[in-house]
Amino acid sequence: MSKLHFTTKHANEATVQRNWYVVDGTNQTVGRMCSRIAAILRGKNKAYYTPHVDTGDYIIVINCEKVKLSGNKMDQKVYDTFSGYPGGRKEELATDLQKRRPEVIIERAVKGMLPKNRLGRKMYKKLFVYVGSNHPHTAQQAKELKF
Repeated sequence: MSKLHFTTKHANEATVQRNWYVVDGTNQTVGRMCSRIAAILRGKNKAYYTPHVDTGDYIIVINCEKVKLSGNKMDQKVYDTFSGYPGGRKEELATDLQKRRPEVIIERAVKGMLPKNRLGRKMYKKLFVYVGSNHPHTAQQAKELKF
């Protein structure tokens, strides 16, 4: 019988190494881009991924106003908000939302792909979405991420 004994290494807050990445949203399809972003926010791209620990990296998305939706979604997709009061439901088409607040399209798509618990809310805070090509995180020396 072998004397070898292997144990699974679990990540914790002390062992996690977080990197910063910049994603350019120019001519990217929203769903495809956001699913890759959500996987990186969760830490699924790392060898020591642990489901109950936040092992993800920081993501900066620039040029979010230049993303595209496939098919006819730009004219047909409806974003709902509800205030909680009777009659407090508001609907907005994707074209109108992209003109008014283009960062919300990416933020809502990524948030829907993350876990719906404390850990998911912690992961979501590592996402930064900006209109235009400038962002205030230059000190972090983020690496460019290509899809």
